[in-house]
Amino acid sequence: MKITENVPLSTLTTMRLGGPTRFVIEVESKVDIEYAYNFAKSHALPTFVLGGGANTLAHDEGFNGVIIKNAMQGITEEEGIITAMGGTDWDAVVEYACKHEYTGIEALSKIPGSSGAAPVQNIGAYGQDISQTFVSAEVYDSVTGVFKTMSKDDFHFSYRKSIMNTTERNRYFVISISLQLKVGRMERPFYNSIEKYIFDHNETVFTPINVRKIVSAIRADKLPDPKTTPSAGSFFKNIYITEEETFDVTQRGIPIHRGNDGIKINSGWLIEKSGLAGQIYNGIRISDKAALVLINESAKSFSDLAATRDFIITTVFNAFGYRLEQEPIELVNQSQKIDALLNN
Repeated sequence: MKITENVPLSTLTTMRLGGPTRFVIEVESKVDIEYAYNFAKSHALPTFVLGGGANTLAHDEGFNGVIIKNAMQGITEEEGIITAMGGTDWDAVVEYACKHEYTGIEALSKIPGSSGAAPVQNIGAYGQDISQTFVSAEVYDSVTGVFKTMSKDDFHFSYRKSIMNTTERNRYFVISISLQLKVGRMERPFYNSIEKYIFDHNETVFTPINVRKIVSAIRADKLPDPKTTPSAGSFFKNIYITEEETFDVTQRGIPIHRGNDGIKINSGWLIEKSGLAGQIYNGIRISDKAALVLINESAKSFSDLAATRDFIITTVFNAFGYRLEQEPIELVNQSQKIDALLNN
């Protein structure tokens, strides 16, 4: 276990913004987890569980509390069920599965972050999401002080959501996750961008390891590596519509994608067609390769990012009538939460 003080959140989040946090505790065992929460309680400080920081935005005033980071590592397997400790890099889990010829998560290759954070927002890409293979998670309940196992049903998964980032946000510490995989291959047709890559590169082999290679190549071309380029990945959620709405949407020339999870409009397409791709506002660049991605070129404050976000939302709404929703969560102090409630 490691405890540090006054750590800049700009060093812990991939957008590279944010003031200091009072304490950071890296935990390596269940004993450490209990200690970390008791430490925060004894200092009358709130806690926040942080993974790789790829889906979290920090404010300029920092966080007057205790950041708890999962440093528990390892991957085990038993009869097709892969269990990953929460601090394990997510892409290492995908790599392990593909090398063992398991299908189910190969399209989730190269998504940054830790395994413990993956089910929190139900990560997904190219037609797969983690809820499709998720079995259970071992967690620590910070309210009751109990270690327990939570099933897939307990998480109430939906698009980029679970109870972990909605009704029970910051209550549970994810120790490990278990996924049920099977030997096999994804079924065609694949997601549009994968099919295009297959056509352009004359791909004919669709084993998990080869689909991983394809997805990795697509992401490398379109998405910046947050380890080297300040970004929070996809900044806006895609927009889901009903079957009844599809006629009007397609009549307006807006492309839709049908998947197992429903019918959606690519928010990046809306941003691009609003004339914003490649533009820089307040030091934040809207990617010209994947307009869902915002890159921190020179912004120094969260207010710069927030102003750019709001400008994009307003511009797209005025152009198409759809209001974009931010995907990354914000790390805020208790006083900010109260202010937000009062202003709503």
